[in-house]
Amino acid sequence: MRKLLCGIVFVMLLTSTAGAISARSAVVLDGLTGKTLFEQNTDEILPMASTTKIMTALVALENGDLDRVYTVKKEYTLVEGSSMYLREGERISLRDTLYGLMLMSGNDAALAIAGECGGQEQFIQAMNDKALELGLANTHFDNPNGLDSENHHTTARELAKLTAYAMENEEFRKIVGTQSYTMEGRTMTNHNKLLRLYPDAVGVKTGFTSRSGRCLVSAAERHGRRLIAVTLHDPDDWNDHISMLESAFAQFQEYTLHLEGQALGEVPCEGGDRAVLPYHAQRTLTCWLTPEEYDALEIQITGSRFVYAPTVSGDDYGVISYLLNGRPLMQDSLLFSQSASMLPERRTRLEIILEKIRSFFDRL
Repeated sequence: MRKLLCGIVFVMLLTSTAGAISARSAVVLDGLTGKTLFEQNTDEILPMASTTKIMTALVALENGDLDRVYTVKKEYTLVEGSSMYLREGERISLRDTLYGLMLMSGNDAALAIAGECGGQEQFIQAMNDKALELGLANTHFDNPNGLDSENHHTTARELAKLTAYAMENEEFRKIVGTQSYTMEGRTMTNHNKLLRLYPDAVGVKTGFTSRSGRCLVSAAERHGRRLIAVTLHDPDDWNDHISMLESAFAQFQEYTLHLEGQALGEVPCEGGDRAVLPYHAQRTLTCWLTPEEYDALEIQITGSRFVYAPTVSGDDYGVISYLLNGRPLMQDSLLFSQSASMLPERRTRLEIILEKIRSFFDRL
């Protein structure tokens, strides 16, 4: 770990391999850094089936009114495949439809969301625009549900990158991490069995068509770190995801960044009985990192270049921040370790000044 006050960023590269899995294409990304922790034929362009709905949900969340209630049109119900069983004429909110989209993998929900958020063509264009915005050059959407189409495709790496971005959205995380959701007239159970099979799983989406095979995107969190795993065309996806995630998490270990009360520096003191004042950490900070990440950590201390007496031991001085690839990771308050009193002569001068001020106003 390096102490850098000038904000220089050291880029950490981390790639590892694990045992072969049954997927045609697979990847595990670190959700914080975006670094590849496991990869297998990661950049092959392939169909993605219902993992498409990650983008469908994201575009709806960023552009739609979740509390708006709409009337289900017949055209939304006339679609093959998995369904949340929307009924023509029923009234339902966009929020409830999103749960049907992500838990039940409703193709009808996808059509309804697109239809109610600007119309099918406009919504699909918004999906492709978002892909371009995120730099997903090999990702293209022909529909909002993931049914087979010639120009509907992605790569495992780009799907993981999209998911890492989507998981930054609080409402998205809440939806995909829900195992069961009850609304008026129906109870929906999440198709993502990994939420029940793997204790650290927090989402996100299954998929299957005859062309794409089994597709799965998962997210898991342990010790404050979030990993994103993707498999495309994988007949043993549940077991493969558990294996990949365990292998990736094993690359991390716990580091103590500093201890409660640990001396971390000192600052010049003006007008006091001490020339400098030491400061210390308020609390112990620990973090799970790879060894490479630990070596690349930056420390940034924010505080005054000097302080004036009087000061009291335990008062706030500033903040210490730990940065990983330029992004804030953790921070703690810095407290003065000693007190500083004003020098007697400086106190006397101050008293004289105050007395002159009082005398001036007394004469007014």
